[in-house]
Amino acid sequence: MTENRSLPVVVVGAGPIGLAAAAHLQARDIPFLVLERGDGPGSAVQEWSHVRLFSPWSELVDPAARRLLEETGWIAADTDSYPTGQDWVELYLRPLAAALGPSVRYGREVTGIARQDRDLVVDSGRDTASFTVVTSGDGGEQSIGARAVIDASGTWTVPNPLGGNGLPALGEHDHSDRVSYRVPDLGLDTVRERYTGKHVVVAGTGASAKTALIGLSRLPGTRVSWLVRRDDVGDAFGSEDDQLAERGALGARARRAAGSDQVTIVTGFRAAAVVPSGYRVDVVASDGRTVTDVDEVLALTGFRPDLDFLSEVRLDLDPRLQAPRALAPLIDPNVHSCGSVSPHGVTVLAQPDEGLYLVGMKSYGRAPSFLALTGFEQVRSVVAAIAGDRAAAEAVELVLPETGVCGGAGDFDDSPAGTCCGSSTVEAPGLLQIGTR
Repeated sequence: MTENRSLPVVVVGAGPIGLAAAAHLQARDIPFLVLERGDGPGSAVQEWSHVRLFSPWSELVDPAARRLLEETGWIAADTDSYPTGQDWVELYLRPLAAALGPSVRYGREVTGIARQDRDLVVDSGRDTASFTVVTSGDGGEQSIGARAVIDASGTWTVPNPLGGNGLPALGEHDHSDRVSYRVPDLGLDTVRERYTGKHVVVAGTGASAKTALIGLSRLPGTRVSWLVRRDDVGDAFGSEDDQLAERGALGARARRAAGSDQVTIVTGFRAAAVVPSGYRVDVVASDGRTVTDVDEVLALTGFRPDLDFLSEVRLDLDPRLQAPRALAPLIDPNVHSCGSVSPHGVTVLAQPDEGLYLVGMKSYGRAPSFLALTGFEQVRSVVAAIAGDRAAAEAVELVLPETGVCGGAGDFDDSPAGTCCGSSTVEAPGLLQIGTR
C-alpha cells in the first residue's frame, strides 16, 4: 500500500456501507473522502423509499456510526421496529452524513480508478504508487489522489435484464418505455394509474417480484403474468417460520396474491424477445411460448456490479459471480442450497492492487444474498487493515443470523433476493434486507 499517509482514503458511494466505512475511518483519524454520484446520502435507498426493510433497526446501524451519532445527541429509533427506506435515509443516513461533514461529497460520479502513472500492465513501482480516482460532475472532471480505495458503490445502478441468458431480450431496449426494473411505488397516483386495469408481466421470484405481485393484485382490473424461470415455483414463497418475520409474512402475502384470479403463473419461461403487438407487446420465451397483449413489463431479476470504472486496476474476481475470488465459495448459489455466510473481512476482500477493496453489495457481485451486518463487519475489518491494525482486521467481532442462498444452479438468477428456506436470511431487492408491509 502507498506510504503517502497524507492522501485520503477514497470511499465510493454514500450508502449504508460507504458511510459506515467513513465512520470507521474517522474513528481512527484517517483522512477520507466519500464520493457519491447522487445528490444526497443513500440516493439508491431513496429510490426504494416506499419499501419496508426485513431487518429491525437493531441490525441496520453500524457500531462506529452509532458512536459518532450519539456524540451529536442523535436519538436512535426503536430497535425492534422495521424502517422503510425513507426512514433509513431520514433517521440514520442523513444524520450520519452530516456528522461526517464536508468529507462526504455529492454529485461526483467515479468514472475511473488507476495506480498513479501506471496502467493495468505496468508492474514497476505499482505496489507503492498511490491511486488516482477520476470523477465527473458539476465543475467538470477531477482527479483525486488516494492512499486506498474502498468501493462501496453497490449494484443498484445495473439491474439484470429481462433476457433469460443474462443479455437483454431482443427488443427489450426498443420497448424500454414498457420495461421497468424497480418495484413500482403504487402509493403514487401516477404510478398506480400506469398499472391499473393493465396486463403486467412480472419476471423474477425474489422479494421484489413478490412485493410487486402483492401490490398489483390489489389494483382493480389488473392482470398479472408471473414469469418464473424454474420449472416450478418451488420454495420461492419461503417459510412463515423465517427468522426474519417480516420476510416470512411477505412470502405468505405473495402466496395468497399468486393464488388469486388476477395472477397467472408461467413456469419454465426464459424470456428471449419482446415484440410489438398492436398497441401492446408480446413476450416470447426461448422455447417459443408467448405471453400476449402485455401493457407493462417488470423485470425484477436481480442486479450485477458495475466494473467499468475499475478497468485499470487489478482485480481477482470469481468468473461466475464477479465477486472477490476468496469470497465466492461462501456465497455461490450454484453450490449452496441453504447455508451460512460467515463474517468476513479484509482477507477475502483485498484485491491484487494493494489498498483496493470491494465491500457491501459490490463485494457480492451477482450473488443474491447480503446483510447490512455483513457489510458493517467488512468495513470494520478493512479500515483496521488500512490503519495497520492487523490483529483487529483479522478478528471476527460479529455473530450473524443464519444466512444463505437457497436453490440450485439455474434458478437463483431470477431472484434479487434469492429464495429462502427455513430460517435462512437473505436480502431483497439487490440492496440489503428489504420487504414491504
